[in-house]
Amino acid sequence: MALELAQENIWFDKWRVDDAEREFYENKSMGSSALGTLASQIAKARQEIQNSLASGSRGGSSSGVNPDILNRITKLEGENCTLKKTVSTLEQTILNLTKRLAALECGGKTTTAPAKSKPEPMETEEDDDEEVDLFGSDDDDEEESAEAARIREERLKAYADKKSKKPGPIAKSSVLLDVKPWDDETDMKVMETEVRKIEMDGLLWGAAQLKPLAFGIQKLSILCTVEDEKVSIDDLCEKIQEIEDYVQSVDVAAFNKI
Repeated sequence: MALELAQENIWFDKWRVDDAEREFYENKSMGSSALGTLASQIAKARQEIQNSLASGSRGGSSSGVNPDILNRITKLEGENCTLKKTVSTLEQTILNLTKRLAALECGGKTTTAPAKSKPEPMETEEDDDEEVDLFGSDDDDEEESAEAARIREERLKAYADKKSKKPGPIAKSSVLLDVKPWDDETDMKVMETEVRKIEMDGLLWGAAQLKPLAFGIQKLSILCTVEDEKVSIDDLCEKIQEIEDYVQSVDVAAFNKI
C-alpha cells in the first residue's frame, strides 16, 4: 500500500510544465519589448507630425514638405512635358504622312489616266501604215501633194477674205458745239429746234444748255455724237450756219474720241 502511494506522488511530466512556464515568460518578455518598441515608434511619428505642422504654420506650407517629395514632383513634371512634346511631334509626323499619302494617291490617278489613252494613237498609226500604198508611183505622190497645196491655198485665201470683210469697231467722237445768235432778241428755243432738225447718217444729238455770252446775249451749247467715217464736223457746222435767221456762227468747244 505504501508503495502504491509513493508511486502516485511521483510527477513524471514535470519537465513539460517547466518548459511551458519558461516559454510563457520568454514570450511575455519579448512581447513587452516589442510593444515598447512599437509604442516608441508611434510616439516618434506623432512628434514628427506635430513638428511638421508647427513649422508649416510658422513658415508656410512649402517649408513642411519633404524635399524628396518635391524632387519627385519636379521630375514627374519634367517627364510630363517631355511626353507632351513627343506626342505633339508624333501627331505632326502622322499628319505629314497622311498629306503625302493623299498627294501620292492623287498623283497616281492623274498619271494613270494618260497611260490608258496612249494605245489609241498607236492604233491610228498602224491603220495609217496599212492604208499606205507601198507600191505606188512617184507621180501619184506629186499629184496628191499638188492637190493638197491647192486646197490649202484656197482655204487660206477664203480665210483672208472673210477676215478682211469682218467689220471692225466703229470710231465715234463726242463734240460740243457753241451756236451763237445775232443778238439778244433771237428766240433761242426756236434756234435749238432748228439745229436739231439737221439729220445726218451717224449723227446723234444730245443735251443742250444756254450759257451767257456778252451784253445779255446767250449762246447755245449743244452736245452731239458722230461716227467719224460718216459725219464731217465741217459739214455739220456749215449746215448749222445755213440757218441764217437765227445763227451767226458756230464754234467747236470740245472734241473727244469715244
